[in-house]
Amino acid sequence: MNKELRELFDQNHIVTKKITLKNSVRIIDSGSEQFVIKRRDKSLNELYKYLKSRSFDYFPEILYQTNHYDVYRYIEDVDISKEERAEDIIKLVTLLHGKTTFYKEIDDDTYKELYENIIKQLDYLVNYYNDMAEIIEREEYMTPSHYYFIRNISKVFASLSYCRYHVDKWYDIIEKKKRIRIVNLHNNLSLDHYLMDGDKPFLISWRLSKRDIPIYDLIKLYRQYYKELDFCELLRKYEMHYPMLPEEKILFFVLISIPERLDFRDSEYQMCKKVQRFYDYLSANEKLIEDYLPKEKKSVET
Repeated sequence: MNKELRELFDQNHIVTKKITLKNSVRIIDSGSEQFVIKRRDKSLNELYKYLKSRSFDYFPEILYQTNHYDVYRYIEDVDISKEERAEDIIKLVTLLHGKTTFYKEIDDDTYKELYENIIKQLDYLVNYYNDMAEIIEREEYMTPSHYYFIRNISKVFASLSYCRYHVDKWYDIIEKKKRIRIVNLHNNLSLDHYLMDGDKPFLISWRLSKRDIPIYDLIKLYRQYYKELDFCELLRKYEMHYPMLPEEKILFFVLISIPERLDFRDSEYQMCKKVQRFYDYLSANEKLIEDYLPKEKKSVET
């Protein structure tokens, strides 16, 4: 322990009996209690102050500070299922979004750039996958990964068509808006960033927090756990307490449905796994849209 921390602990009569490294943070055991030491982030002070002013205090309290470190009380993780943990996170996120909602004036260019960037990305992917298909189809003997990819390529173009059609619908709505709904995003949601202390839940790791439209918290969570969790049910629970606006819902499904750029630079074994993950993700998106938006047509005109 360096001099700065040692002086802090001496001033507060905290005995250091054991120091443990866990997930890039230091845990100090005094025998009677434990503390977590993290590099100081001055922006967190203002963030926590703001969240408390909005009656949201579901984050670990900073007990002590030095010029370079923040010290928290260590919170032991709880042993609950992924499904329970995810539902608890969604409850906290709806509370966070509800407590920090405000409406921001926008001008004509505020979302024009986002729209144009999405269109540019979609056009690039259409050309990229058309070229990829032509190259693979000319092969006399396809590798297993190429065969798997080309056999299911209709899913790629269906996703791209879906995104192109609906991003236009989103822009038609947002173009007429004078104000948009903004919230304080956690912006780093993960099952690992949820803790329970007695009966009180906490979200940790707030360093990426920012203000933006609410769907970005949901997108981050979905992209991590689309295979493990029932997101149809999680979205319903979210909307029970904090309904998405029509333009937010459209943009959410567009952004999660944009296919990644799949390259074929790895070994054949790795490529087979990559292609499978690629199509697993597209299939999960398609199922979520069909289950959550039953009236939404997956096949649309390009």
